[in-house]
Amino acid sequence: MKIALLGTGFGQAHAAVYATRDVEVTVFGRRPEVLRSLADRYGFATTTDLDSVFADPAIELIDICLPTDMHSDTVLRAVDAGKHVLTELPLATDTAAAKKVAEAAEASDRQVFVDMYDRFLPANQLLFDAVSSWKYGRLEHLAVEQATALLWPGVSLGVDAIPLDMMHGDIDLIVQTLGVPATLDITATACGPDTGVVEAVLGYPAASARCSASSRMPMPYGSRGGYRATFTDGVLDAAFTQGFDGKPTATVTTYTSKGEETTQLPAADPYSAMIDHVLACLHGRATNRIGPDTVLGTLAVTLDIDAIVNPR
Repeated sequence: MKIALLGTGFGQAHAAVYATRDVEVTVFGRRPEVLRSLADRYGFATTTDLDSVFADPAIELIDICLPTDMHSDTVLRAVDAGKHVLTELPLATDTAAAKKVAEAAEASDRQVFVDMYDRFLPANQLLFDAVSSWKYGRLEHLAVEQATALLWPGVSLGVDAIPLDMMHGDIDLIVQTLGVPATLDITATACGPDTGVVEAVLGYPAASARCSASSRMPMPYGSRGGYRATFTDGVLDAAFTQGFDGKPTATVTTYTSKGEETTQLPAADPYSAMIDHVLACLHGRATNRIGPDTVLGTLAVTLDIDAIVNPR
């Protein structure tokens, strides 16, 4: 399979995965020095001509790691060119554009994927399974938390960036398990231009949820988080730590009337799992779990949080 990877920023995380898969990759970027580095490291072809990517009939999948405000238009262009598409999250910067992408994907014979990599974390899968099976009864409350240092050079996570760049995956965990909330209450604290804290309380007729994101941690803290899911007949308590490699280690402790049980989960690379899912779908071995239609509710809630935190 021939893949075009657009973007040399976060696209480098995708490049590292493709380098260990049986695929042919061409990387588009605007910085020749970064393109040379990727070519030297992985042997990928590179180009600064974006039009050539869409015109190449051999390219089957376009992987979009461009700035957020370019995501939806680039997906539509790729679908129109007859390509399968994987786009980094968030899918779009407004719900109308996201719905347009979902409609285009539905009308096309091409597959479109959104990088909702958190859905592939083993700890999150345990929660999804518990909710769908009612193993511990009905989910009554879900608290999700993430706190991080600024681990990536040049990346700002001030309150203006936190909703879309940091909370989106955690909001998806809530929406996937409880649905779109009936009410939403937000507090935000700016801790300078590059760090801050945002708290969201989501209300439901018979449940509640909380999502907390902080970028205020000192460097030795790394990135840590998890969730506490309270059911009518038990509690799942998940905790993860993550360093510079993007591969979190996690434990999930289950509390019921019968006692306490802790499960140590293997180190997981959700980006690899997500890309493997995409490739499996394109080879007919899996059904798309991260199509644009599956992210519309999550995106709407995230954009509502962003609008409250960053009124325009």
